[in-house]
Amino acid sequence: MADLVKQILTRPIQLADQVIKSADEACINKQDCAELKSKTEKLAGLLRQAARASSDLYERPTKRIIDDTEQVLDKALSLVLKCRNNGLVKRVFTIIPAAAFRKMSSQLENSIGDVSWLLRVSAPNNSTDEYLGLPPIAANEPILCLIWEQIAILYTGNLDDRSDAAASLVSLARDNDRYGKLIIEEGGVNPLLKLAKEGKLEGQENAASAIGLLGRDPESVEHMIHAGVCSVFVKILKEGPMKVQAVVAWAVAELVSHYPKCQDLFAQHNIVRLLVGHLAFETVEEHSKYAITSNKPTSIHAVVLASNNNNNNGGNNSNGVSTNQTNNDDDEKTRVAHPTGSNPQQPFRMHSVVASTMAMKNQTRPPPSQGSNGSGPNPNQKPENVAVKKQNHHHSTSVSLSANSLHKGRELEDPATKTYMKAMAARALWHLAVENPAICRSITESRALLCFAVLLEKGPKEVQYNSAMALMEITSVAEQDSELRRSAFKPNSPACKAVIEQLLKVIERADSILLLPCVKAIGNLARTFRATESQMIQPLVQLLDEREAEITKAATVALTKFACSENYLHLDHSKAIINAGGVKHLVQLVYFGEQMVQPPALMLLCYIALHVPDNEDLAQAEVLTVLEWASKQSNLIQDDILDSLLQSSKSRLELYQSRGNQPFGQHECPLIIMAAADKYDKAEVCGGMDHYLKKGWTKGFKFFESRSPPDKTSPAPCLLPPAPFPASMLLRLMTTTPKASGDGDTVQHCHVPAVIYIVLSERFVEETIIIILLLYILKIIEKE
Repeated sequence: MADLVKQILTRPIQLADQVIKSADEACINKQDCAELKSKTEKLAGLLRQAARASSDLYERPTKRIIDDTEQVLDKALSLVLKCRNNGLVKRVFTIIPAAAFRKMSSQLENSIGDVSWLLRVSAPNNSTDEYLGLPPIAANEPILCLIWEQIAILYTGNLDDRSDAAASLVSLARDNDRYGKLIIEEGGVNPLLKLAKEGKLEGQENAASAIGLLGRDPESVEHMIHAGVCSVFVKILKEGPMKVQAVVAWAVAELVSHYPKCQDLFAQHNIVRLLVGHLAFETVEEHSKYAITSNKPTSIHAVVLASNNNNNNGGNNSNGVSTNQTNNDDDEKTRVAHPTGSNPQQPFRMHSVVASTMAMKNQTRPPPSQGSNGSGPNPNQKPENVAVKKQNHHHSTSVSLSANSLHKGRELEDPATKTYMKAMAARALWHLAVENPAICRSITESRALLCFAVLLEKGPKEVQYNSAMALMEITSVAEQDSELRRSAFKPNSPACKAVIEQLLKVIERADSILLLPCVKAIGNLARTFRATESQMIQPLVQLLDEREAEITKAATVALTKFACSENYLHLDHSKAIINAGGVKHLVQLVYFGEQMVQPPALMLLCYIALHVPDNEDLAQAEVLTVLEWASKQSNLIQDDILDSLLQSSKSRLELYQSRGNQPFGQHECPLIIMAAADKYDKAEVCGGMDHYLKKGWTKGFKFFESRSPPDKTSPAPCLLPPAPFPASMLLRLMTTTPKASGDGDTVQHCHVPAVIYIVLSERFVEETIIIILLLYILKIIEKE
């Protein structure tokens, strides 16, 4: 950088010398030229000072300030050259305005101020208590100067000053996205990463927060990835203080959420393993693959654990047992321990792992003369190999001892920090798992699923929510990846059972912010349940009556995944939905549900009708009538798949429950609105109804002359909607003669003398249906 700055400064210094020399040779305007010379000499001195301090200069403002200074010196040289003795004729025809010298003097003053500010802001260990002011170059954009100043402090200040500068950048990046882009463009990422790696606790937190806030778009995240953010974050998650690790986990979630392509880059640096380790800390018994060594001071334990880790990386342990087999054994022996912070005095179980490993080594160790696996030296082994092994041994010991101290430090953290660490670790795993089968497989192969189940049950709210979202994303990937689904969510897996149990508990409570992700997660696992496992159907059906449309839609979509044709057990699940009373709710949702709920409700109803068309509950709920009505609603069948499914299910349902043979029930009949033939003709009645009832079920009314009012002998016209409500009420509108009062005045109860009878069947009728029908009838009466 120093060579680049010197190269930039070469041209302005040469121009300044030329201006000074030409000013001495001026023949006219000597006083003005002398003033320009004086200021140019001062500027030249500052430029030479900057050249001597080139290694400390902040590159971005240096380039901009020196470029502007060079332009000013070019103009000054042109002006001074006009004042030289170039002949009488040329002097006569050369016009130099008096304002030109004043303008040039002002520009030189500005350049002097810019270079002076650059030297002050780039000075090493510059005190931040002294206000440096704004350079003239920042008159049009003062925020840029503030960013330059803070980044310059990150380059040259001490650790405390750099921490304060990082906090200032955090404030700027949080306030405005444009400021974040300026920080990146002006080179603020590299010093922030350096501070995150080398600074004090507060400085590391501020630097990690700034990096997380800067990654708000794919271009910015990609820039930070190229700057080496992955390696810095991994180092902090491995060795840093827990407070900083929590902020780093949050920053990872932010970067990944705004640039999903960097998921694999973080995974290549083993960040998933580190995050799962933080999640499992004091949550479940630790797995050998993600274990943090015990805090016992004996070094032999650390040596054995380090040796086991090295052998696992090679594919086999020291006894010739495969790594997969060892991990499976550990999985079977691992059980849920105390939740977060509930029993901090419970000892860790890694000592049993150490003891069993040492015992196995002692039992299976051959004599030294029979092979080279014994503890004694191999006579056929080269001396240099022995030295290398000793060096590796000491390195493993030192690494394990440092891990012991780190583990002890983690135990001493306050509960709030531990909780925040778990919340951010779960959040980072959530965003890393989005649509990434490789990372989801890495997560499920660890103890993460069991951790999520424990935290979902007894963790704090933020931890619970992030855990639920992580499970939702993992199950979403497993739904599309059959291999991951079979390996991670086996029905007999303890982790899978624990996860499903907690998801169902949340759904049964139905009063939590966790409800939506848990419903989606259960739906994603629809193909993993057995035919005998129907305990999840009833809670989901109950959510169909939920007031929030989003919850209702999620429950409908989840049930559709159980009843769809792609699910091998769709017949059993469809019957379970009917037995749980889901058909009644679905009919109401198709008719009266919100726009976002109607299409998924109709799709689920179609799947049920397609798979169990002979069910009596479908006949009683008049599902065929619902499907016929839905087929005429253009807003419901915009999807080609739904349209095709609707036609198939309707055709299949007609084979079992045709309109001509289907009884309406012992106490049920279609919605009928009748008027006396002698009072209104057909056209008048039909036109009035069609005018006021424009909700879809009144289009295409037909007259049936065969029905009569119960107390009349003459036929009366009857309006029968083509797709009536579930036949549960009878509306009879009969004409009556006006009644006379005692004083002889004619009293009419309404504009159209009528008596309205509402007869309810034994079936339950929603009050909403009654209110809507009454309102429509009152509109007709008022109109008449």
